[in-house]
Amino acid sequence: MTNAFFSPEPFPTGSFADDFLRQVTRTPSISPMKVLSVTSEVFPLVKTGGLADVTGSLPKALQRCGIETITLVPGYPAVLQKLGSAPPLLLFDDLLGERASLLYGRVDGLSIFALHCPALYLREGGPYVNSGGIDHSDNWKRFAVLSLAAAELADGALPGWIPELVHTHDWQTALTSVYMREMSLPTPVVLTIHNIAFQGQFPAGLLPALGLRPDLYSMDCLEYFGDISYLKGGLRTSDVITTVSPTYAREILTPRFGMGMDGVLNERVAALRGIVNGIDLDVWNPAADPHLPVTYDATSLKRKRANRMALLGKFGLDAQDAGPVFSAVSRLTWQKGMDMLAETADEIIWNGGKLIVFGQGDHAIEQQLMEVAGRHPGRMAVRIGYDEPTAHLIHGGSDAIVQPSRFEPCGLTQLYALRYGAVPVVSRTGGLSETIIDANDAAMSARVATGFQFHPVTVDGLRMALRRALHVYQDPKQWARLQNQGMKAKFSWDRSAQQYATVYASLVRKAASSPVRGPLR
Repeated sequence: MTNAFFSPEPFPTGSFADDFLRQVTRTPSISPMKVLSVTSEVFPLVKTGGLADVTGSLPKALQRCGIETITLVPGYPAVLQKLGSAPPLLLFDDLLGERASLLYGRVDGLSIFALHCPALYLREGGPYVNSGGIDHSDNWKRFAVLSLAAAELADGALPGWIPELVHTHDWQTALTSVYMREMSLPTPVVLTIHNIAFQGQFPAGLLPALGLRPDLYSMDCLEYFGDISYLKGGLRTSDVITTVSPTYAREILTPRFGMGMDGVLNERVAALRGIVNGIDLDVWNPAADPHLPVTYDATSLKRKRANRMALLGKFGLDAQDAGPVFSAVSRLTWQKGMDMLAETADEIIWNGGKLIVFGQGDHAIEQQLMEVAGRHPGRMAVRIGYDEPTAHLIHGGSDAIVQPSRFEPCGLTQLYALRYGAVPVVSRTGGLSETIIDANDAAMSARVATGFQFHPVTVDGLRMALRRALHVYQDPKQWARLQNQGMKAKFSWDRSAQQYATVYASLVRKAASSPVRGPLR
């Protein structure tokens, strides 16, 4: 149906839109479930963190469950470059005052819808910040428009293709379900919280510009401490809320980890699920990784030494001694505990190890780490930035990966570390506590340990974990046992995708037997 938000203009018969429909539609009796995933980033098109890895790998795993996903993402410059000369399927005349077009393409096994809106997405900088690292001032509109476009697709804006379920991710797309409920759409919505610390909080005065009724500024929908919160709106209006580990699902129900949303989540606890993230075993595979000088697997761990030498050379560190190489690939922020790593780096160096830090984040923490590195030339290196090849080389060449997060919904870095035989040193929180088995005496004796956990999450806690890791490293057989056990751990998407598929199927069945919803009240 057409509504007041916009006027879609589909392309005429015989256009590229017809070719698209022939590709994605099937005979009803054999048609897979159609899902629209809505996200602000997706690997390999655009990535700032783990969100992109999840939205890039989950659709491939869901396909093995009989679910076909098309991912809607903003038409950033990098996205348009990857899609090439993809023609538009649909024109939007008025998305909150903006004109936009919908492009379609296939990239690395993913079906992609790109919302091409030059006024909002064709600009320098990253998905959320400008080239100076400052949030784009119109992020409220950029992601509201993305959410509204998703709602219009759920409402049949593209004739012949209507999703049976919409899956949104984090605050950037959480308004999708708000718009959908205002349209009285029965289509079920799943909202995944990847990090509840980011909530899409904006001034309440923007509500009219979002095309939403003033009465939605209430405790039952968007009102949040005098502002509006996109995430809260999504939490209130989605059918199921998932987060990326069962432990984090429990943690965010508490004031300590709920970041002000614990009250809302406790009211909706029956709809909350915790599903551990997986990793793409094709992308992260040390036996076939094009970014490694030498590939290896659990039966040929000695070949990892060549990657270690390449890694030390790349970061300008001394390669003459055999001390362990500890690394951190992370956002350099308080949440990730990188200030604590700066305070404990000496522990690694004084015990014969080396430390590599790769990432970017808070300027003060970046400076703190670089000052420590300046005291240890040839022993510690800090590089500000991020790129995939270097991240792969660090995992392939390091002995240990340090992840001292104060809170961590799931974490993917420790899963990559396990896969590459780099022993994780992690805090006991969120998904880290579920995916790493601590190398205590019992676990070491049973040969099930995969890394080192520490709690409480303090500087002293991290220091003691580093000392334990340095001690075990002195016994090559025990260290190799940790590496091998970690490399045997199974963290593919298969099990998690099946859990999502079960949630999807239940919601679609329920929607099929339910009447059309009325608008929000």
